[in-house]
Amino acid sequence: MTGHPLDRPVWSCVTGPLAHMAWRNGGAVRIDPAYGPFAAARDTTDASQADLAALLPEPDVAIAVVEPDPWPIPPSLRLDRSGELLQMVAERPVHAGGDDPRVELLDDGDATEMAALALATEPGPWAPLTHRYGAFFGIRVDGRLAAMAGERMRAGGFAEVSAVCTWPEFRGQGMAAALIRRVIRGFVSRGETPFLHSYSDNAGAIRLYETLGFRARRTMALTVLVRA
Repeated sequence: MTGHPLDRPVWSCVTGPLAHMAWRNGGAVRIDPAYGPFAAARDTTDASQADLAALLPEPDVAIAVVEPDPWPIPPSLRLDRSGELLQMVAERPVHAGGDDPRVELLDDGDATEMAALALATEPGPWAPLTHRYGAFFGIRVDGRLAAMAGERMRAGGFAEVSAVCTWPEFRGQGMAAALIRRVIRGFVSRGETPFLHSYSDNAGAIRLYETLGFRARRTMALTVLVRA
């Protein structure tokens, strides 16, 4: 297993800064499913694979593994889906202008609207407490939550931008860029380097991230597993 924290972002996160939000079983760990589906094992030994499988007792729940290569399927589990992600890092984020006055900090009172937006636009996994990973920001139009972005994993001095999404009718107005800038400003103030993941074929999103200073670091394999 490699040593850079972003080569194993889930493992680095849930055995590090977010360990208090994780369930651990021997050589495997998963984030509390109320926050999301992410899980990881120490290695691919039979013992660690069995520990990983034991963290998924529910028949209708999935775990998501993000690693440099597709993860071997543990006994008693099956592959639900897989995909290639592009991991991007902003060593020198672009800060154009001041804060957008439209951007506001979201909280538990916004959770229902946040879930509706995330589930409709599918920027990534969303669970009942995903909005509590860290700070989330949004932009409202006529009182309606039109767009949002926030943070998710933290590991080894890096912090992840996540849940960047906008209702289709509000796209093209610079909301996503404004929200990402606000999120990464918080990271930089903590001394953390921003990173994110995008599906490798999402060319439009990747172009946006590049304008904000993100550069491709490597591809990652997403492996989603369910009970067999």
